[in-house]
Amino acid sequence: MAEPVLDELKRFMGFGPADEDALRQLHAAAAPRFGAIADLFYERILAHPEARQALQGESRVGHLRVTLAAWMDRLLTGPWDDAYWESRLQIGRVHVRIGLPQHYMFGGMNVVRTALARIAFERFGADPDALDLVRTALNRILDLELAIMLHTYRDDLLAQQARTERLSTFGQLVGSIGHELRNPLGVIESSVHLLRSRVGEDARARKHVERISDQVKVANGIITNLLDMIRDRPLAKEPVQLQGVVEGAAASIPRPAEVSLAIEGLEALPTVPGDPVQLRQVFANLIQNAVHATAPHGEVRVRGRRADGRVSLDVEDTGPGVAPAARRRLFEPLITTKEHGVGLGLALVKKIAERHGGSVEYADRPGGGARFTVHLPG
Repeated sequence: MAEPVLDELKRFMGFGPADEDALRQLHAAAAPRFGAIADLFYERILAHPEARQALQGESRVGHLRVTLAAWMDRLLTGPWDDAYWESRLQIGRVHVRIGLPQHYMFGGMNVVRTALARIAFERFGADPDALDLVRTALNRILDLELAIMLHTYRDDLLAQQARTERLSTFGQLVGSIGHELRNPLGVIESSVHLLRSRVGEDARARKHVERISDQVKVANGIITNLLDMIRDRPLAKEPVQLQGVVEGAAASIPRPAEVSLAIEGLEALPTVPGDPVQLRQVFANLIQNAVHATAPHGEVRVRGRRADGRVSLDVEDTGPGVAPAARRRLFEPLITTKEHGVGLGLALVKKIAERHGGSVEYADRPGGGARFTVHLPG
């Protein structure tokens, strides 16, 4: 059986019980200064516009300062076990998701290293042997953290390469057959139009004609979505009032009588620069998914808020939520959790949100269900 990555790294770096004891001794002296170190850490990072844009606002940075203090607390107290490894991976994935370049995190790590080394010297400088033990332990654990960080970014790079290859193959396939499928569908649509005028009062025949017409529309819609995934439709940007966009999207989605829909907090949102047609598609897809997940009865709710220099809209449902195994590829094309789904809706949502300078993310809804949040500059 292959050795777990964390155990391999600890063995490679020589990290053992003596280092754990030394770090816990350093913790007593360092803990009161975690807040000051976190302030310095983010002061350095926010000096760079690219990093400041990724962090998106002082409110988020304030939260991250608290998180960094907790990170240092765990760094020096452990336990340095599988749960430690997984929690560090989760932090790295957040940095990847928000687009924080790794070189800023490497530079920021040096801020932590320098500050903690200075505290170690102040506390243990009178005892050279103890100081050497603490400094060695500190360097080992911080190098271990850098290795975990690299592991996270490497996984993301490999995932991005795989997505790029899939999208390239996907684009070639769609480009070659998408337009060709329009021709037979056009013939069917014309024939349906002719048949509709010939069936007269035969209710059974008329029902089948309408069913054919509906399925032609579904097929055309799938082709349109496929083609939209491989081309960049220009954004017809204008000031957009999101309340009207969301209400229009919601009105276009049929839902069972026992699935309620509530829209809250959108009237207070500022206008955002965007393409109202494409943004309507974002919320139509999300609301349609929410209704499908909630049916035959339950609640769908859309909430809006403004914070950290951006507008955020939550689309929630009381359905079963998304299984953990499906979440990492949730926004990739041709990945679906629906029995009869194609897997294009969420991929289009992500693409349109990103083209507007925003993002979309999934989280479990407290109390059960799904929550998709769209963030837009505003």
